[in-house]
Amino acid sequence: MEQTGVLPGEIRVLHNHIYEYKKGVRNLVLFTMNERYLTLARERLERQNIPYLVQRAGRNNINLYFGQPECLETISTFVGRPLNRLTPEEDFILGALLGYNICEQCKRFCSKKKDTCEAERA
Repeated sequence: MEQTGVLPGEIRVLHNHIYEYKKGVRNLVLFTMNERYLTLARERLERQNIPYLVQRAGRNNINLYFGQPECLETISTFVGRPLNRLTPEEDFILGALLGYNICEQCKRFCSKKKDTCEAERA
């Protein structure tokens, strides 16, 4: 990546997520970005002693999770799979840890659970 003094948009967004995490707005962050920025992201997180996990998300993208160690430990048990392969329970846990609206997560869980049960009966 060329050094022009201007940060790419993805890195500026990452810096904002780091700021929000450090201010206590979030306990866990999920940021999908082009893998070419992974080294920059890792350096920034490591410099600030922020724990993180990396997950492949398609051909050129990665999911970068960072935040509280207990949140990362919890999601590390299931983020080895693509997000669309999570069980309804895992999906609910991830959404809750990311700070999504709990009532909406409950609706999503019930819908996914219903779909899972119907698929199993078929």
